[in-house]
Amino acid sequence: MSTEKIIDFTALELDIQTLIKQSVAVRKHSYSPYSKFKVGAAVLCIDGTIFTGCNVENASYPVGTCAERVAIVKAVSEGKRKFKALAVVADKEKDSFTTPCGFCRQAIVEFGDIPIYMSTPDMENALRITLSNLLPRAFVAQ
Repeated sequence: MSTEKIIDFTALELDIQTLIKQSVAVRKHSYSPYSKFKVGAAVLCIDGTIFTGCNVENASYPVGTCAERVAIVKAVSEGKRKFKALAVVADKEKDSFTTPCGFCRQAIVEFGDIPIYMSTPDMENALRITLSNLLPRAFVAQ
């Protein structure tokens, strides 16, 4: 059963609205000279702390880093391990949302089946989906 749901931005909880707003804001720092595809992400820790990240590309493509992993690494480097939600914002057409890539899905699942909120920069709507729906039968340590 899918937990995917498009939600009007104003109907979201205030902490999730803030999370998405911070994802939109951090996008402007994206270093994406090759793809021109700017992505911003933010992770909400259970204590209310938010860490942001943007994508950072490299001429040697595999060396680049996705926004979602940047946000998670920043949180973990500050001692945070429990997350309430993650938001991802990228340029897409209305009601078309960018999901985390496979590498990011695997990085996120390390910290649990958290809800992912995806939005376009206009923040009109958001798509909510659980990580287990994006990455069924995830590889996790036993």
